[in-house]
Amino acid sequence: MTSAPMPDFPAGFRWGVSTSAYQIEGAATADGRGPSIWDTFAHSPGRIVDGSTGDEACDHYHRYAEDVALLAGLGVSGYRFSIAWPRVQPTGAGPANPAGLDFYDRLVDTLLAHGVDPVATLFHWDLPQALEDAGGWLNRDTAARFAEYADLVAARLGDRVRLWITLNEPFIHMSLGHGMGLHAPGRALLFDAFPVAHHQLLGHGLAVAALRARSTSPVAIANNYSPVRPAGGTDADRAAAAAYDALHNRLFTDPLLGRGYPDGFDLSVVRTGDLDVIAAPIDVLGVNYYNPTAVRAAEPDSPLPFELVPLDGYPRTAFDWPVVPDGLRELLVDLKQRYGDALPPIQVTESGCAYDDVPDADGRVPDPERIAYLDGHVRAVHAAIAAGVEVTGYFVWSLLDNWEWAEGFTKRFGLVHVDYATQRRTPKASYAWYRDAVIRAGADPGPAR
Repeated sequence: MTSAPMPDFPAGFRWGVSTSAYQIEGAATADGRGPSIWDTFAHSPGRIVDGSTGDEACDHYHRYAEDVALLAGLGVSGYRFSIAWPRVQPTGAGPANPAGLDFYDRLVDTLLAHGVDPVATLFHWDLPQALEDAGGWLNRDTAARFAEYADLVAARLGDRVRLWITLNEPFIHMSLGHGMGLHAPGRALLFDAFPVAHHQLLGHGLAVAALRARSTSPVAIANNYSPVRPAGGTDADRAAAAAYDALHNRLFTDPLLGRGYPDGFDLSVVRTGDLDVIAAPIDVLGVNYYNPTAVRAAEPDSPLPFELVPLDGYPRTAFDWPVVPDGLRELLVDLKQRYGDALPPIQVTESGCAYDDVPDADGRVPDPERIAYLDGHVRAVHAAIAAGVEVTGYFVWSLLDNWEWAEGFTKRFGLVHVDYATQRRTPKASYAWYRDAVIRAGADPGPAR
């Protein structure tokens, strides 16, 4: 465990943790919740590594009070959670399901009673299955349905949610869910998945307007970013890296900040006025960071203009991801250099790692690798602030070990260990480290911006 002093962060810096609905809530059919694409995908044989589903997950739906107590004990000032669209609108359209909104009402009030600001994400990949049956994000109408859903949620919670996040990682949802078929809904369209990008962004812009009509709280989007490094020194390798950077990092940020789409994409689904809707001003840019990406030129017969290759020379997590804390500093500085004054304040809305955490004979859960990971990444944020980037928050992924999408229960990201057979929660050593780090850094709830 590192003993170096934690640097001081600016007043009002927001320390938090993140989760998502399908990964922790369980109660998949409780109180009128409808099926999502992840329910369908998880119940399809061969889709999930361990054959599990999120039907129960961490049973947060019934144990939220216990989990909020863990948040209070951690001392964080923000909790980023997601709202399950099919819990609010079982078919993705029509009036709200009162019981679904009641759950989030209880959660938000309990958070506030414990001094934790609610940071609500509207879409973390759990599209109602009925909308997928009608075309999902390939269908422009889904963007309009998303705005209607945002209005329903904001009408109920808009006076108490402290920060809204419209979409989580639209790039990952497009690429893994619609490009490669590895996530729900399991489509393998490669570059024909571009309409999914555009309709998600259009839905974001429409939702921004809906949220502002109901709430005075700031509005954000959470994008996944990865610094891209050529794996070789040829012009072809550098061109491949630029192509991947445009896809991963610029496709979902250039249009948000008024630059339109980067070159090289089929824009036939873009209608007059769409880009203005997408570029509605946001108050915060959420940045999710896990690791850089190494890219080399593709083989001549490849359907893609790049090939992703391992980034060697770094420690690796249980997900086999390289641990590169300085990549976060690099990313934040690059965003500032790329977008200048158009870049809103940043919050790091996800940062975390999976390791094979096992309780010891005394029931404690040591996880020194996670402590080292978080220490390095928190310091990387501080270095970016020192370099002139306005970063106003840092959220660890995740509060709890949870159901990790296509990996099922095989990957543990939590500050809190979960025994999935008993639902027993055990704070890990990293929980205590993060609690103490927040105190050392001078935590101050401040404004949620």
